[in-house]
Amino acid sequence: MKDDLIRIFIGFDSKEIVAYHVLCQSILEHSSAPVAFSPIVLSNLGGLFTRERNPLQSTEFSFSRFLVPYLSNYEGWSIFMDCDMLARADIAKLWSLRDDRYAVMCVKHDYVPKVETKFLGQTQTKYEKKNWSSMILFNNAKCRALTRDYVNSATGLQLHQFKWLDSEEKIGAIPVVWNYLVNEYDYREDAKLVHFTDGGPYFEEYRNDDYAPEWFAMRDRVISVQQK
Repeated sequence: MKDDLIRIFIGFDSKEIVAYHVLCQSILEHSSAPVAFSPIVLSNLGGLFTRERNPLQSTEFSFSRFLVPYLSNYEGWSIFMDCDMLARADIAKLWSLRDDRYAVMCVKHDYVPKVETKFLGQTQTKYEKKNWSSMILFNNAKCRALTRDYVNSATGLQLHQFKWLDSEEKIGAIPVVWNYLVNEYDYREDAKLVHFTDGGPYFEEYRNDDYAPEWFAMRDRVISVQQK
């Protein structure tokens, strides 16, 4: 697949359908390059994803995200991102950060979550490399350890802490503005991809969060277009 087509895999949760479409629209409105969206929907994966749901996972795509290299035929690069995000800048600029020295690239967060619960009352699990895997650039050919069998059998920490790589040096760093954690970090005007980690503005109680007005404006634009 040509490098000028940006492959974006988005985690899809049946309880966050609107969030998925708002994220896609925000990417489309800012992108200067063609994009291809692939929602990771469990019901579409059939026998590719067979592991039982873990009581600690807060979304349906907590582990299925690691199938991205397999779904990309271990070719080229792909982006994965959680659906509870909003693009505020050109995704092509994130794509341009790809560096073949690395197997994966992500924002290397170093923080302790401020809240104890998250999406729909789920427990906020704390672990090393928290939220590193919520937005990943996969250099697919270098991620062949992520076979179907491994993704279906590895522990959550093995997956989310990138223990399937033989060296930490294969994890490249991306500037924090490309996975900016709302309510965990102070407001930044230059945040390019914001992440509503504690529940998302799609719930009314989060209307006052940083960047929430932008999310609702995008949602309303999507709805108004559909109603015309």
